[in-house]
Amino acid sequence: MKIFEQIERRRRWSEDEALILEQVRRLADEVIAPNAEYYDRTGEFPWKNIEAINELGLNGLFVPEAYGGSPMSYRLYLAVVKTLAEACASTAIIYATTFHGMKPLIDLGTEEQKARLLPRIAAGGLGALAITEPTAGSDATGMRTRFTPNGDEIIVDGTKIFITNGDVADLILLFGKWSEIDDPKRAISVLVFEKGTPGFEVVRLEDKMGHRASSTATLSFNGCRVPRGNLIGQPGEGLSILLSSLNKSRPSIAAHALGIARAAFNDMVRYMNDRRQSGRRVVDFQGNQFLLADLATDLAMGEVWLDYVAGLFEDGETDFGLEASMAKMRASDLAMRIATEAVQMHGGYGYCRDFRVERLMRDAKITQIWEGTNQIHRQLIGRSFAAK
Repeated sequence: MKIFEQIERRRRWSEDEALILEQVRRLADEVIAPNAEYYDRTGEFPWKNIEAINELGLNGLFVPEAYGGSPMSYRLYLAVVKTLAEACASTAIIYATTFHGMKPLIDLGTEEQKARLLPRIAAGGLGALAITEPTAGSDATGMRTRFTPNGDEIIVDGTKIFITNGDVADLILLFGKWSEIDDPKRAISVLVFEKGTPGFEVVRLEDKMGHRASSTATLSFNGCRVPRGNLIGQPGEGLSILLSSLNKSRPSIAAHALGIARAAFNDMVRYMNDRRQSGRRVVDFQGNQFLLADLATDLAMGEVWLDYVAGLFEDGETDFGLEASMAKMRASDLAMRIATEAVQMHGGYGYCRDFRVERLMRDAKITQIWEGTNQIHRQLIGRSFAAK
């Protein structure tokens, strides 16, 4: 694993960053990883893991200091997501989803909004991002959730599906269409929806292939009255806010996928060194060494590209949507590929739940689907080369 150790050394973490990473790795090894199999098997929400994350104050890594946080670099946040995902993909996506939902509030909210809402997140509250509907998946303009202004309030009606953290979130970044704007793109608006609002209902929780400990909810909004002060930006600015927020959440999904990929790769290498066939270790067969070479190279390239995208973010670049798409697409494809090969290398054991690679393969699949399917990302990247 020397090559990955070299990549890590080249990151040159500050003393504070290195301390946080050490604490997160210890947390992952001692608390989160040992609980992962149980939570996957039972489908229970991993509250014990979330409590441990909150004891370290990890939400504070992305919340400004003025609202109770201890902000650090985006690059460090991504490293935390990778480390958590390597231990338990469900726990990692619960944590990352809070960032995905709250980053637009952090970046674009008013001072009053941030002072009122963000201390809940800094203290360990959970966030969610509610975009998808039965009629609106990759094409967000098909959403039908309706925001109707009514004096100092906004009345919300509609349904959202496949919402990570939807049933447990304290704050939901909710997208819908402003009733007074007819154009389907210009009508998209966004507000912060608070837990406990009358008329809100969790309709169902999905029984999923993977990420079984992370709740995925169908939500119903029935005449919910939200303060006008919870609107982010102006009516009709939601689409631009949505696209901007995805640029920052997609590298996070890439980090999550790379965590799964690293876990699968490490398990595969360990097993190939231990398992013997025909008097030889599985790792000693040339064809298997070629496989490891390809996977290790792609994994190293994925790690370095994610560092590059994080650097764009930290340098203040705003136009890095294609780079974010590349990171998400490649990392998620790689997670599925490595997890599949890890199961194959374990033979029949890989198909049994006694070995972690079975869970990693199930967890990897969704990374190719959420935050924009990889078909959509290939389309975005490919058409960027078309002459205007």
